[in-house]
Amino acid sequence: MPSLLSIDSQSVKVAPFVGQATGVDGNKKLNGRKRHVITDTLGLIWGVVVHAANLADGTMAQRVVDPLLGYLDRMKKILADEAYEKVLREWVTSNLMGVELEISANPPHTQGFVPVQWRWVSERSFGMFNFFRRLDKD
Repeated sequence: MPSLLSIDSQSVKVAPFVGQATGVDGNKKLNGRKRHVITDTLGLIWGVVVHAANLADGTMAQRVVDPLLGYLDRMKKILADEAYEKVLREWVTSNLMGVELEISANPPHTQGFVPVQWRWVSERSFGMFNFFRRLDKD
C-alpha cells in the first residue's frame, strides 16, 4: 500500500464524429477529453477518470481520489500541480484526515518539460499510454 500518490491530467484529442462528453481545453486549445490518473511512486495506476476537456482539474480530481479512501490506509501525501490548488486542497483538508496535498511546480526559470521529483511518475504513465493506438487518440 502506497503512502505517496501523484495526480495529474492529460488532454487527448478526440477522433472525428465523436460528440459525447467532449469539450475544449482552454489552456491547450484542444478539442477532446481529459484523463486524470493517480499513481504511486512505482507508476502503478490506482485510479482513472475520463471526462470532457473543458471541466476543471480540481473539481474532477475528487472523483479520482474518492474511491481510494477505503483502500489506502497508509496514504499520507498527494502530489499535484497548480491546477489542483484551490478546489482539491479544500476537499482534501475537509475529507481526508491526516493526508497532505503538496503542490509542486517547475523551477521558475525553466522552459519546456522539467521532471519534478515523484510527479514525473504520472507523466511517465501518460507517455506509456501514447504507445497504444487506442489510448493515443480517443
